[in-house]
Amino acid sequence: MYETMKIKVESVVEKGTIPHDHITNEQEKQAVSRWTDEFTQANHPAVVQVLLEGSKDRDITGHTMPNLVYVSREKRPGSPHHFKAGALNVLIRVSATMTNAPVVLTLDSDMHSNDPQTPLRALCYLLDPDMDPNLGFVQFPQAFHGINKNDIYAGECIHVYQIHPIGMDGLAGPFHVGTGCFFRREVFSGVPSRTPGLSSDHLVSKSIGNKEVLASAHHVAAWNYENQTNWGTKIGYRYGSLCEDYFTGYRLHCEGWKSIFCNPKRPAFLGRAPINLNVCLSQSKRWGVGLLEVGFFKHSPIVFGLMEIGPLMGLCYANYAFRPLWSIPITIYAFLPQLALLKGVSIFPKVSEPRFFLYIFLFVGAYTQDCLDFLLSGATIQRWWSTQRVWMMRGVSSFAFSLVEYLLKCIGISQFGFNVTSKVVDKEQSKRYKQGIFEFGVSSPLFLPLTTAAIMNLVSFLWGMVLIFKKKNLEGMLLQMLLAGFVIVNCWPIYEAMVLRTDRGRMPTRTTIISIFLAWALYIIVSVSPKI
Repeated sequence: MYETMKIKVESVVEKGTIPHDHITNEQEKQAVSRWTDEFTQANHPAVVQVLLEGSKDRDITGHTMPNLVYVSREKRPGSPHHFKAGALNVLIRVSATMTNAPVVLTLDSDMHSNDPQTPLRALCYLLDPDMDPNLGFVQFPQAFHGINKNDIYAGECIHVYQIHPIGMDGLAGPFHVGTGCFFRREVFSGVPSRTPGLSSDHLVSKSIGNKEVLASAHHVAAWNYENQTNWGTKIGYRYGSLCEDYFTGYRLHCEGWKSIFCNPKRPAFLGRAPINLNVCLSQSKRWGVGLLEVGFFKHSPIVFGLMEIGPLMGLCYANYAFRPLWSIPITIYAFLPQLALLKGVSIFPKVSEPRFFLYIFLFVGAYTQDCLDFLLSGATIQRWWSTQRVWMMRGVSSFAFSLVEYLLKCIGISQFGFNVTSKVVDKEQSKRYKQGIFEFGVSSPLFLPLTTAAIMNLVSFLWGMVLIFKKKNLEGMLLQMLLAGFVIVNCWPIYEAMVLRTDRGRMPTRTTIISIFLAWALYIIVSVSPKI
């Protein structure tokens, strides 16, 4: 019913008229009857229509059906609607006027239930009298179906959705990841006396199809309902970041609420992860901007709420809030040692120096620890390798772009918008993904630093080999050679896409040419500059 209704509504929005041969159900007609020719996706009234009512509708076996309500919030040009956070706040208010159920589940639109016992698992925590009374939400990890064997784009995000939440579970609890989360309604409602009619102890005695209830639902879905209220600041999902889920969970923890991580063997919910690199990097760029909006905001984890959540929990949140800043050291390591190698300059300790072994120990130790974390979480070494590869790709592309985008936004040059991540793919692209082949089939600025770094590391490594054959002393540049070789191994899909492949997913020729020019320009700049 949901999918059918979605298709019909999108058809009405696209055509601007109601095709009566397409929409025959009376409830569906009422839901779209408010649309006129001048209404658009950004300018339309609120629509709240009951499609199923639990007290009346039954299935073919005679069992009662759940309530099913179609909600479209009102939007007006020039009025901020706060993207996903604004939509969730409207749903919280509409559901409060209709049923005011004490538990709220949030799910992304591309996720579905994978275990009918999931609500019972959540209620075991929320209704347990021995649990902390401040337990505000139960977070399930995100899980995805259709992931290929080696998860080449690190779509599972095992660090974010499994490893880190387990550690945070020993503190105030895991952060909110935007989906698969059961909340107590009261965490959104604030103190009951401050939110009359929407408080968690408000009882709804009338039918959800009652005209008075529907009128109230339309009222709270209006575009100007939140004006001069605490919605978005102290009530509901919090505004101020494109990562509204991360920010809202952080603010709830700062207010004294706790959370708990529930990770059953059978995934509670399943969704679809991006299966091409451009979408993966674009998604990370949007997250990066949202995280920086929190990190450099007045509610920054390094200063705000430390008395409530403690320094360790603050560090957990800060680890994500400032994650895009990793683009600085990653980009430096991707280019500077290699340029120095081309110029014959040593910037790392020599093999004979004790510090050389310190570098090796730190490198091997860090990767060994990370690999063990993955293996203990049930993942494979191949998926761990994919994750650390994608981490480096994000570091020089999406993280760097999000940092620049955020800085431009701060000085008023650019305004970042919210784009829904597209999961639509063609058959050829899906086939390549199942085979574990990277997808580069579109021209994207996000690919330029990746291909430039790949070319620079390959050239510097080959030049180092030439110096070895010339019997030059490379004792001081061995670490630079090892670093360039490590990057080359991780960049193999890029080399393959630039040179060896002929399918539609190969690297666009224009991107390759621009990257060669950029690498050459960097080398020229270093060559004419003073000694590094």
